Amino acid sequence: MPQAARIIAIRHGETAWNVLGRIQGHTDIGLNDQGRAQAQQVAQALAGETLDAVYSSDLLRAWETAQAIAAAAQVPLHAESGLRERCFGSFEGSSFAEIAVQQPEAAALWRKRDPAFAPPGGGESLLQLQARIQEAVQRVAAAHVGGHIVLVAHGGVLDMLYRLATRQHLQAPRTWALPNAAVNRLLWTPDSGLMLVGWGDVQHLGGAAREESFS
Repeated sequence: MPQAARIIAIRHGETAWNVLGRIQGHTDIGLNDQGRAQAQQVAQALAGETLDAVYSSDLLRAWETAQAIAAAAQVPLHAESGLRERCFGSFEGSSFAEIAVQQPEAAALWRKRDPAFAPPGGGESLLQLQARIQEAVQRVAAAHVGGHIVLVAHGGVLDMLYRLATRQHLQAPRTWALPNAAVNRLLWTPDSGLMLVGWGDVQHLGGAAREESFS
């Protein structure tokens, strides 16, 4: 196999809106107490890894998680806005149940994962999200071929990384978990792009990881 960039992808720790089932998107919500504890747990789990750098979404919930990881590993931390969660426009702050009542047609398009559907109020479509994530990961990974990096991001971003690595369609039903602060491992090569190595390791969390998709 040609030289690859080894990637550990981490979803941020838990937030109050995760607990309430509210859609966060680009809304800048910080970690709750459980999320801060998860950030420390994943930081300690990765402290023994040989890492070169940590790249994080610039949204606070990811950045706080990444700060703990970078500090424990003693490596540089870089903000990468390309790793932000999908923008959900006017959906942000609401639950899916509320949207289903208030905007049933939009909710139906979202539920069936219509690739071209963009939530009202400036939201991103899945096609736009995929292009953004693919560009950001390719750019960052290409700078670390032969190295080992951490990407800290969001549920929607992790979902897209899994789909890119396994060549699954944007509308394929999700059968993989996206827990807060789980450890997910991938490889990236210039010729093949992303490849899956391991997914959803939560041993370091002692079972304390929330599974939901609005990050």
